[in-house]
Amino acid sequence: MSIQLDTYSTRYERIQHLLKWKKYKEASEEAMALIREEPEDADAYSMLAQVFWKMDKYEEAHHWCGEALRRDPENQLAWFVKCISYYEQKKWNELKPALAEAMRVDPYEPFYYYLQADILNQKGRYQEAKEQLLQALELNPEDAGYLALMSYIEAQMGHFRVSKELEEQALRLESESDNVFLYLAWAASRRGDYDQEIILLGNAIRLAPDEKQIRDEYLEALQKNYKLYRIVLSPVKLIRQLKPWQILVSWMLAVILFKPLLIVFIILYIATHWLTKLLVHVKIFGWRLK
Repeated sequence: MSIQLDTYSTRYERIQHLLKWKKYKEASEEAMALIREEPEDADAYSMLAQVFWKMDKYEEAHHWCGEALRRDPENQLAWFVKCISYYEQKKWNELKPALAEAMRVDPYEPFYYYLQADILNQKGRYQEAKEQLLQALELNPEDAGYLALMSYIEAQMGHFRVSKELEEQALRLESESDNVFLYLAWAASRRGDYDQEIILLGNAIRLAPDEKQIRDEYLEALQKNYKLYRIVLSPVKLIRQLKPWQILVSWMLAVILFKPLLIVFIILYIATHWLTKLLVHVKIFGWRLK
């Protein structure tokens, strides 16, 4: 190498520190300086890709990942940045082959199993998602993010006690991650634990006040503060504990035997939803449009 090893190591560490401090401009300048000094060093390019990923500049991140992989097809950091960038962009077609290759290069990276689990979770394939997540937890059993997603998956599968235990584990390990709070809030909602859902979303919005999804989720959760809405939701909470075939049979029986009451319930549910939505809006924003 044309620069001393200790100088290289110091610059590498400096870039990592700058990333932690969110000084992305300075980090990119350091990475570019490293590239100029070592133009064939794949790690320098993957570090620059990581900087652009942190800045949500995905096209630039992919470009520099490509430069890193052209020099070293098995560069682990480049594959990591490539996969997480595709994931955050929701580019599932591109992510699938990239993730397969990344897992071949680094089969002991637990985050890849987490990504697989979350993709399956979004498709409603909860048992398969759980199996992938168990592999992530085997490699890193104390990751609060993995535990939070597992809590949500267990809740979706109707395992409410296990879901609550996983929530408690996750909160003991991590108390400053909006993503952890968000998944735990979804799990609490699925369990029908609406008070806990509001607390968790309140923490999430405290950490990420500009995230539209979290704001919308929080406003929706506030509707459940109203007793009338909770009363109307109570049959929904019961239905969630049934198996799909039981839901189908119950729905058919309700249509046949209680059709007038079913229509009244649907009307009441819709009216309650919009009334409580209006009350929350007035409470938070006053009588003005957002």
